[in-house]
Amino acid sequence: MTPQDMAALHHACFTTPRPWASGEIKDLLDSPYCFVCTAPQGFAIGRAVAGEAELLTIAVAPDAQGQGIGAALIDDFLAKAKLRQSESVFLEVAENNGAAIGLYVKKGFVQTGKRPRYYQQPDGTAVSALTFTYVF
Repeated sequence: MTPQDMAALHHACFTTPRPWASGEIKDLLDSPYCFVCTAPQGFAIGRAVAGEAELLTIAVAPDAQGQGIGAALIDDFLAKAKLRQSESVFLEVAENNGAAIGLYVKKGFVQTGKRPRYYQQPDGTAVSALTFTYVF
């Protein structure tokens, strides 16, 4: 999957936070600390540094959601993070993204914080971010 493909998919999946451009994705993937997990109709991008990994984004095509693709991507992400000597994983998610939150909890992530009014929505309102951690 190319950065252009990932950007198109990200745009189909997100308004909050805003979708990423292909150049932003390419820049991340050019970093030696970043890695990508792909599946048909989905991808996840992470970064691993100094024993901690961060799930930067995960996207599954809207018409393919609910079919286990996100769960498979999380499993792949956790395996790759562990191979990079990560002891824990961090992520943040918009508090109104119930499907993602449910997936993270099912996979063993625990909510560790809240960032009030962190994301700006297209209509100008703000949504808080929830932070989650997974420990190997």
